[in-house]
Amino acid sequence: MNLQHERIATLCGALKLERIASEWAAVAQRTAQQQDSLGDFLEQILTVENDARLQRQRSALVKMATLPSIKTLEEYDFAFASGAPRAQIQELAALTFIERAENVVFLGPSGVGKSHLAQALAYRAAMAGIKTRFITAADLMLQLATAHKQDRLKEYFNRAVIGPRLLIVDEIGYLPFGREEATLFFNVVAKRYERGSIVLTSNLPFSQWASAFADDQTLTAALLDRLLHHAHIVQISGESYRLKDKRKAGQIKARNN
Repeated sequence: MNLQHERIATLCGALKLERIASEWAAVAQRTAQQQDSLGDFLEQILTVENDARLQRQRSALVKMATLPSIKTLEEYDFAFASGAPRAQIQELAALTFIERAENVVFLGPSGVGKSHLAQALAYRAAMAGIKTRFITAADLMLQLATAHKQDRLKEYFNRAVIGPRLLIVDEIGYLPFGREEATLFFNVVAKRYERGSIVLTSNLPFSQWASAFADDQTLTAALLDRLLHHAHIVQISGESYRLKDKRKAGQIKARNN
């Protein structure tokens, strides 16, 4: 490395231009070979740095989203899930509902891909530079209860409930909430009402949601009023993916037509 290269490396380090530090020489050589202008060189090297920063930002947002696994909409098997409204799901993939602070509720029996679709929207949002958080209803209640006992509820709401532009809560109704938990979840919906999007998944129709919220009809009605005021309801019917996989493995018999 000559002295000029050392000075450039030092300046890049001071300015935190990590990708320029590693790639400027190759870009300069390519620019000279192609007889491009100095302006072309500057544009190319700045593009390299910008792309690297965007990639780091996306990676950080995906990590912050706390996804259990990476799922994509392209992986969702619409051929098998014939009861999934494909056009509606593809419209949601544009993420414009987040810009409008609208909600999405995936309803359907266990195993039809509700969590897959919710995770796919979360991943797409994070890759689009949107601060996102994914959590199961059970884990959310545990964290809310812990924060409440430690007198940190306001801090938790500001950071984990209000902070993300998109909040995904998976598996509403799989485990019933006690009265205090139901009240805390109502506050989650109320705090985000018309301020930030929520995506929920549930195996229960809305008529049975009270059974998941301490059989409190009044609270459930108030919750649904806020949740569904600006919402996309995605009703999915069909057979469980897990049963499909077991059939492929020969563990259970195929359905009779």
